[in-house]
Amino acid sequence: MDIEAALKQAMTIEGALGAALVDYESGMSLGTTGGGRDLDLEVAAAGNTEVIRAKTRTLEALRIDDTIEDVLITLDRQYHVIRLLNRGGSRLFLYLAMDRSRANLALARHTLRGIDNDLSL
Repeated sequence: MDIEAALKQAMTIEGALGAALVDYESGMSLGTTGGGRDLDLEVAAAGNTEVIRAKTRTLEALRIDDTIEDVLITLDRQYHVIRLLNRGGSRLFLYLAMDRSRANLALARHTLRGIDNDLSL
């Protein structure tokens, strides 16, 4: 599946507010969908790039030889899931913001894993 189809599939997740595919070396979005006045996906992409960079540096400093699967940020009314994609050499993540009152976190993570597996870049 291509980027547009992957983002559309992410938006079918119950409670989805917005999704983005982000290059975390540059902080640039390769694609976005959803969002709006209350969720600027370009700002979210840049900010979450810093989250991933910081966590990566921390793992290196701790000499933890492992990879990040995803990062979950819980807010009072939202979940934000950052799913790092398994692509050789590419430094990408899939970002999904969800309305916490409507979201099923386990199902969302499962769906993002499937998108990761099916995404062709």
